[in-house]
Amino acid sequence: MVDDQVKVLVVEDDADTALFVRTVLERRGGMAVTVAREPMTALEHADRETFDVVVTDIQMPGMTGLQLLSELRTRAPGLPVIVMTAFASVDYAVDALHREADDFLVKPLSAATLVERVTAAAERGRARVRAAAPETVLAVGAHPDDVEIGVGATLAAHRAAGDTIVVLTLSGGAVGGDSDVRRVEALAAAGVVGARLFLHDFDDTRLATADGLIATIEETVAQVGPTVVYTHSAHDRHQDHRAVHEAVQVAARQVPSLACYQSPSSTVDFRPTRFVTVDGFLETKLQMLAAYASQQHRSYMAPDAVRAAARYWARFGTGTYVEPLEMIRASGRVSQAGPGTSAAADHSDEHARGDAR
Repeated sequence: MVDDQVKVLVVEDDADTALFVRTVLERRGGMAVTVAREPMTALEHADRETFDVVVTDIQMPGMTGLQLLSELRTRAPGLPVIVMTAFASVDYAVDALHREADDFLVKPLSAATLVERVTAAAERGRARVRAAAPETVLAVGAHPDDVEIGVGATLAAHRAAGDTIVVLTLSGGAVGGDSDVRRVEALAAAGVVGARLFLHDFDDTRLATADGLIATIEETVAQVGPTVVYTHSAHDRHQDHRAVHEAVQVAARQVPSLACYQSPSSTVDFRPTRFVTVDGFLETKLQMLAAYASQQHRSYMAPDAVRAAARYWARFGTGTYVEPLEMIRASGRVSQAGPGTSAAADHSDEHARGDAR
């Protein structure tokens, strides 16, 4: 059975109906179906296993389908339940819906309707699970401050939503300053949002030819199990940024969501397709950037420049401040900051870092 196969618990005391429902869902819907002939057995299955949908009859001995629905709501909140009955009674439908059934089907059932409604219920249930589950976010940068410049406010929004934040920085940034000082600054910046920091010492400006770059990122991915990864864009003048982008593409290939942020050395080909509203989190980003005292002489670190860039991108999203992302792939929530998604993309060539940092 593949990992994303829909799992259905069918509760039906009539053998012919149970066989019909099972056959249709398995053969036409490609689903994994467990049949329980009475409610107490169904509850035992629900306690032991995880299902995407429950399909239950109303008229059953010992416990009605509506009583089963109430019990399932206590034991497995959020689990979609479809109630079916041979009696096309408005009273039954109203009662079922008042008890928070996700759908109501009248027998005899058509195969197409059954598959369609069960599939839709499973998708809604999985969406609720994704929305409720906290993310583990991995932000990858070539140098200290790359991540904070690109998605500092987005990370702050993730943290406010209860997500786990991990920052992976692959060099100490020796070309752009004292690497020991920058390491201390990176730790301070991570501390602003309670992020866990992995800091490596690959040679600054030489990441494109660095042995072990992909393996190092893979080790971090395996250790923290991210559901979302942010990293550099391919559209960047800095060779280290492009190298990290390519390495992350390989190392994070199984991560559900991958997005690329803008840096001051991004080119005019940087084309964001998602615009994350970060109202209320920009000041936290500025606190993170302020931790990099050794880099405050750079124009793109100035608070007014940071605010202006976020204000500019807001024209494509919602709210006052936005951080732009090039989406490589997305599954579920990318940010709790309330991202506005658009097919529109714009080009912004911001302050250049040059090829050495």
